[in-house]
Amino acid sequence: MTTVPSPIPDSTIELLPSFWLPIALVFLALPLFLVQVWVSGAIALFGLFLFIQAATLRLRFTQSDLDIYRGDTLIRRFPYQEWQNWRIFWTPVPILFYFKEVNSIHFLPVLFDPKMLRTCLEARCPRIS
Repeated sequence: MTTVPSPIPDSTIELLPSFWLPIALVFLALPLFLVQVWVSGAIALFGLFLFIQAATLRLRFTQSDLDIYRGDTLIRRFPYQEWQNWRIFWTPVPILFYFKEVNSIHFLPVLFDPKMLRTCLEARCPRIS
C-alpha cells in the first residue's frame, strides 16, 4: 500500500507575509481624505501599523503549536490541544483570522499568505464546527 505525501510536512512552517490588507487600507484612506480628514487619517495610520506588523511578525506552525515571532523572539505560543475552533472570515478576500482556545478568543488580521494559513490550519488543527 502506498501513502500519499501530506502537503504539510511534519517540520515547522513559517508563513510568508502578505501586505495587501495594509496597502488596501492606506489606499482606502486616500479618497476618504476629501470627505472626512480625521477618519481618513485614522484608517491610514492603522494601515501603516498593519504594514509594520506584517513586516516584523512571523507565524510558525510547529507540530504542536502556533508560534508568533517578532524577528527571532518568540512572543506567544498557542498549543493546538487548547484550540476549540478557528475560522477565516470573508473567504473571497480573507481579512480576519479567529480562533478560540479553552480560556480565550483571538482575532488576528490576515497579514500572512491566506492560502497557506488555511492549509496549515486544516492540517495541524482540524476545525470543529
